Amino acid sequence: MTTHHAEFKLAPLQSKLPRVGTTIFTVMSALAAEKKAVNLGQGFPDFECDPILLDAVNDAMRSGHNQYPPMAGILPLREAIAKKIHDLYQCNYDPVTEITVTAGGTQGILTAVLCCVHAGEEVIVIEPAYDSYVPAIEMANAKPVFVQMEINEQGYVIPWDRVAAAVTPKTRLIMVNSPHNPTGSVMRESDVKKLAEIVRGTQILILSDEVYEHMVFDDKRHESLCRYPELVARTFVVSSFGKTYHVTGWKVGFVAAPAILSAEFRRVHQFNVFTVNTPVQHGLTTYMHNPSPYLELAHFYQKKRDMFRAGLANTRFKLLPSNGTYFQCADYSAISDLTEAEFCTWLTTEIGVAAIPISAFYQEPRESGIVRFCFAKQEKTLQTALERLAKL
Repeated sequence: MTTHHAEFKLAPLQSKLPRVGTTIFTVMSALAAEKKAVNLGQGFPDFECDPILLDAVNDAMRSGHNQYPPMAGILPLREAIAKKIHDLYQCNYDPVTEITVTAGGTQGILTAVLCCVHAGEEVIVIEPAYDSYVPAIEMANAKPVFVQMEINEQGYVIPWDRVAAAVTPKTRLIMVNSPHNPTGSVMRESDVKKLAEIVRGTQILILSDEVYEHMVFDDKRHESLCRYPELVARTFVVSSFGKTYHVTGWKVGFVAAPAILSAEFRRVHQFNVFTVNTPVQHGLTTYMHNPSPYLELAHFYQKKRDMFRAGLANTRFKLLPSNGTYFQCADYSAISDLTEAEFCTWLTTEIGVAAIPISAFYQEPRESGIVRFCFAKQEKTLQTALERLAKL
């Protein structure tokens, strides 16, 4: 049989994401592996999840739960999610029409943006921002409008007056993230009230990325937008089982939104993922009967945070507050005048510890002399990293 492939030359595709290359997380993780550095860059645990959760998933597989589940997720899991949200935040979502199980938080974010943002509309993004936000907006042929966080003695804070000034008649969506990746900051009640003031009387929607919802430290409560009925009516709330249960590779999360928003969300969801891993959904349903793992998560990570901060206090790093997530930001200006990317490369290569430059979380080059470490690691991993960083 003769083929004619050689006669046809494919023209380069016009990229829908021309500014997107290999992510900094992939680059730094590869460099860390090459240099045998302690990888405190990419945000994932280096310890295992609870064996009880693994057993629950294995039992589900062996019990025959291996075919397609319902498009929105199995109802018992959606019921468990709705109960958790009610118990924690006193908010009632209908598990049938208002909770959708997603293939991780990132898919939930993309789907939420695609279902409600149209070509030419604007989405306000608060920087530094998780790297999937802007590509999602661009794939909707919409325009991201950036507002940069400010740094003061409290760490990173949102300048709400500038968020308000960024609103135009074209603003369709405001994206917020608390606890915040990469800065470790959290929104307080005063922040939420300022957000409510901005959107009151408008048709602006909100996407609230709350994947680190169970990691708020120092006995402070997570100010989920689920707590605020005025905002619930216009908000997609995104969360993640991967972050909560130390199983980031399972890629399972959920989106809670009022029925009118969830209906549109599911129109897109059914065609960009359709549905999510069946046995994992059943295993998570069983595991969620015990709330202790997520109720105790803040204490679990606060111990790691405190140990890591105590070790870094012996270096020339200036530590910013870490009020939530499993990230610690540090100012290295007393150590080096390299750019953030150059400093992270040097730190990985010469000191043997990988970090992530905060500049990677901005669309336009922006240097602040700050890097992000991930402390979701075993104690021995953190100790090794601290021993190496002590040279600084």
